[in-house]
Amino acid sequence: MTTTLDAKSGTSGSVPIEISGIFISPAHDFKGHHGKPRGEHPVKALEIVACVAGKGLVGDRYFGFKDDFIGQITFFDVAVFEAIRRRFDCPDLQPSVFRRNVITEGIDLNALISRRFRINDVEFMGSVECAPCHWMDLAVASGVEQFMKGRGGLRARITASGSLAKGSQTLVVLPVL
Repeated sequence: MTTTLDAKSGTSGSVPIEISGIFISPAHDFKGHHGKPRGEHPVKALEIVACVAGKGLVGDRYFGFKDDFIGQITFFDVAVFEAIRRRFDCPDLQPSVFRRNVITEGIDLNALISRRFRINDVEFMGSVECAPCHWMDLAVASGVEQFMKGRGGLRARITASGSLAKGSQTLVVLPVL
């Protein structure tokens, strides 16, 4: 079940969530490859990841990419992943194919755009939707890019360092500063 937050209210609150996957990759498979074949860089599944404020996830391709980068970490909803598996008849599809960092369950990620939130001791600022690109059709199946529009996940900045681990967590929406 996904909890929906009132993104306009500005109120704080907490919701239980599940982190079912954490992924990093040392290099880009898609970015900078327009008109060329995709890269073949491995995606590494982790149980826990270090999050560094203003930098990103240790070991990930976007770590220290540029100052105040909006996508220091990306979140993706397991419900969208499961819907894609069903709709496109891909029962063996793995969530790592989307190259998002953290797979969550229990929160409407779009409600966190422009919101401050915390999971464990790590604080984030939701930036924008992690909009799908044309590569999704190549990585998964034709039509996936269109299917993911409006539900491609969340890009966020890391504003306080700490670590994230797989398992049951509490997401706390923080008041606006």
